[in-house]
Amino acid sequence: MINLAATAATTAAKNVNIMQVSIGLIIAIAFLLFAVLWTKIHPFIALIISAAIAGIIGGMKLGDISGAITTGFGNTLASIGIIIGFGVIMGQIFEYSGAAERMARVFLKICGKGNEELAMAFTGFVVSIPIFCDSGFVILSPLAKAISKRTHKSVISLGVSLAAGLVITHSLVPPTPGPLGAAGQFNADIGQVLLWGIVLSIPMTIVAMFYAKWIGKRIYQLPSDKGDGWVRLDKPAEYRYGTIDETNKNLPSTFSSFAPIIIPILLILISTISTAAGYKGGAKQYIDFLGAPVIAVGIGVLYAIFVLLRKVDKKTSIGEMEKGIRSAGVILLVTGGGGALGNIIRASGAGDAIAKSLAKTAIPAIILPFIIATLVRLIQGSGTVAMITSASITAPILLPLGINPAMATLSACVGSLCFSHFNDSYFWVVNRLLGIDEAKEQIRVWSFTSTICWATGFVALMILNIFVH
Repeated sequence: MINLAATAATTAAKNVNIMQVSIGLIIAIAFLLFAVLWTKIHPFIALIISAAIAGIIGGMKLGDISGAITTGFGNTLASIGIIIGFGVIMGQIFEYSGAAERMARVFLKICGKGNEELAMAFTGFVVSIPIFCDSGFVILSPLAKAISKRTHKSVISLGVSLAAGLVITHSLVPPTPGPLGAAGQFNADIGQVLLWGIVLSIPMTIVAMFYAKWIGKRIYQLPSDKGDGWVRLDKPAEYRYGTIDETNKNLPSTFSSFAPIIIPILLILISTISTAAGYKGGAKQYIDFLGAPVIAVGIGVLYAIFVLLRKVDKKTSIGEMEKGIRSAGVILLVTGGGGALGNIIRASGAGDAIAKSLAKTAIPAIILPFIIATLVRLIQGSGTVAMITSASITAPILLPLGINPAMATLSACVGSLCFSHFNDSYFWVVNRLLGIDEAKEQIRVWSFTSTICWATGFVALMILNIFVH
């Protein structure tokens, strides 16, 4: 975890010039936004430069700045880098093996006739815990189309339900990279973030599903029986119940599909609950070892490799896993860069100075990560970058105030969902795969959905924050 005392420059905080460090932080953040939005500079490079700017203008000794940057980068990745690597490997295995599709079919059977939107929403809810939401939607959108054909339900209601379920847990529940990166900045307990992230995700998913049903009636679209096109009707056709054809589908079993997700979650939650309950018995060391996120997720990955890929040759298996590993590189660098910026804010004394100022205002401190993540998301599009950037900026400010790190993490995560639009890749994935080409309809289909998730999450977070300290 991030060592908050691990910089030589912390002594500077005692005699910090509040005006100077505040100006340094403002200029650094302004440069970060400018670089990400209007230049060719990659977010990782922009974060490192911003960290240096904050340190220089904030009055740090030049010799301490590089050390604070590397320390922040290293300590952040030390806490969550391995888990991100495991997570992307597991996601690729789920995609290749068909486990994600098996889970969708299970939810369809459980939810029953007439509840296809619910099935799609909670399929996305579970599948996106290990899989990137973009990949999850690409994998499962054909299933939404098949259900639409057989039931005459609008593919919009089914697809939006699926997309919402995917993006919500992708944004709030570890081991997806965004929540892990934000948790690393706040030094938050992964088990608590996972537990409360799931709690917040449930009402968000339900509300988004009802909106999906509403918009599906107003944009009533079915896949064409003649090919890959679409049929737009003014009036919904009569619902008809139809089963999904499973011929030529060599999918893994239900247990094998769910186990790589369920096992790590259970191990982490058991450890978290035992600690919260004050258990100190002889088995505690084993519970804590198995419940450590690195070990728990590692067990899930090993299960996925030896069970879901048991019929796949070694060369193909390693090739698929390396596809996932390649996708982790940018996330690791951006996460580490956020840690570097956060450590500079701590080391310069800006965090403590702003925290003291914030404590004197009527603004609830828990809202700060939410506001910053919202602004970054609106401007540059990536939810992962938004929550990690917000966490790196606000962690040094909030931690001295005694804010629960898990709640602060989730505040940044919820803020990252606001109004997905043209600068967000998922906006295009969802709309294009659902056959929505007109800009106004694209905004109604997905931008409004993501904003409803954002607003519902904020209300739920404020309520939860009353009870969790």
